[in-house]
Amino acid sequence: MSTTLLRDAPQVRQQSVYNSVFWMSYAANVALVMANALTFRFAELVAYLGGSEKIAGVIVSVGVLGALVVRLGLGQAIDRFGTRKLWMLSGLLFILSCGVFIVCRQLSWELYAARVAFAAALAGMFTCSIVHIQNQVPPERRTEVIGSLGSSGFVGMIIGSQLGDAIFNGLPAGNPRFVALFGGAAVLGAIYLALVARLTHRDVHRAPRETPPAHRLLFRYWPGFSVLAALMMGVGFTVITVFLTRFTTHLQASGYDVSGIGTFFTGYASSAFVFRLATRQWSRTVGRHRMILFGLAGHCVGHCMLPWVTAEWHFIIPSIACGWGHALLFPAVISLGSGAFPPEYRGSGTTLVLGFTELGAMISAPLLGGFIDYFGARFGAKMGFIAMFYASAATAFCIGIAYALVAGRTVDNDGTHETVRPDGATSGGSSDEEETAGTESVAVPFPHIGRSA
Repeated sequence: MSTTLLRDAPQVRQQSVYNSVFWMSYAANVALVMANALTFRFAELVAYLGGSEKIAGVIVSVGVLGALVVRLGLGQAIDRFGTRKLWMLSGLLFILSCGVFIVCRQLSWELYAARVAFAAALAGMFTCSIVHIQNQVPPERRTEVIGSLGSSGFVGMIIGSQLGDAIFNGLPAGNPRFVALFGGAAVLGAIYLALVARLTHRDVHRAPRETPPAHRLLFRYWPGFSVLAALMMGVGFTVITVFLTRFTTHLQASGYDVSGIGTFFTGYASSAFVFRLATRQWSRTVGRHRMILFGLAGHCVGHCMLPWVTAEWHFIIPSIACGWGHALLFPAVISLGSGAFPPEYRGSGTTLVLGFTELGAMISAPLLGGFIDYFGARFGAKMGFIAMFYASAATAFCIGIAYALVAGRTVDNDGTHETVRPDGATSGGSSDEEETAGTESVAVPFPHIGRSA
């Protein structure tokens, strides 16, 4: 797998993890999330082509299913062939899928196939990014650096959602909107690919002696109850990236003072950015289990408040609550889940944990779309969306209760030599030097590894 050999650890630890490669990774992630935010209008494309909310959910679910199938071999491929090759391939697939969205103008198999390619590409790009950055820092800094890099996504989300609203509201209804949205996503994907090529151009891969298949690793190093929170992350992403835009379109058509999703995502991303920076030490003070519980509570509150939106500014409070949930959940879940795997299989571990997020999206997308159609047909369109929001909030509440009962009281030692798995069991420790054994040596680019930011 792709990692940096920590030579002369006592000396390099005096320097910061926030150096030029971190900031190049940061810029690349901003471009990727901007591109992804432009595709939040995918459900609008499905509606334009004559599909229902449930059909939109089914297409998204099929895409996520395809990404999950890809994930079964993605981690193993990263461990065997290196981060750079898989990262570049995923970037090319993303650009290709956006191109198909531009030219596809009917509900045909091509749209389903493009969504599968799109979801698989995102899975590969985000996984490679997280694997790459985790392997540049000491164990006790992993949660922090995942969170810090993740804050770039909030910057991209703000810019991308506002740009998407400007395109959607500024261009004539129909084909021009979608050409601009998905064409812009493809251009940003090309910028991202160029940054990744520069970021990894000096990487040299050394494969581990054995690369077991994903299912064997999953059973051997089961990541524990953090997968429950990962499932809820998938539900939350489905609500805000697939169906929220349809909710705002309904409000607009009903005469409410709502112009789009930009206000929600600006509040969401801004608050998450602030919370992420403010809580970046919490993994070593508050603990990752409590971070997960607080994050689930944020999603529950935010989704309960969305049905009450009747004006643009009403999005602000639920967006802050959801931003709080995202800021805490993502780094804690990824750090806990991938930390259950040994360093030489960190690529597989990370992709498997992220796979549970996609599993949550795959299961929830058609169900939530079905809620909208079922209750909307019987009690009015708005009631369909209200039922969907409350269903997702109830899911967060129930998962929070279950997590508190089964894992919330277990010991959480982030970054210590003994790794405590999310279910409370120990997986055996390793020193920082042992963590680098049998892994890839990267020729530069991220030699500065330190304890202080």
